[in-house]
Amino acid sequence: MDIQRINPSARWSDVTIFNETAYFVEVAANSSGAIEDQVAQVLSQAEQTLLEIGSDKSRILSVTIYITDLNHLAVLNPVWENWLPKGCAPSRVCIKAELVDPALLVEITFVAALIKST
Repeated sequence: MDIQRINPSARWSDVTIFNETAYFVEVAANSSGAIEDQVAQVLSQAEQTLLEIGSDKSRILSVTIYITDLNHLAVLNPVWENWLPKGCAPSRVCIKAELVDPALLVEITFVAALIKST
């Protein structure tokens, strides 16, 4: 089976696909906003990425959320729960971390199944 890399660079690919499973990371494109803005951007970007690769929110298998301040979970969790389709919550871990760009407040890695074409 081939590995597909979308927009590969020397350091990363925007998406890596193997065995009908996609792996990608999202951070806020505009890191100047508060946690509410950054979470909204990350989820919107993830939804767009899923659409582009032939998947959707209901197909997310697992996420790792890196957050710089655990107090931000009070904002993140309700937005996350409302964003997901009912009954489709993936496996999830949330880690307090210092991100490379100090303006970034949240970073999420996604693993999602692709929708098989028939």
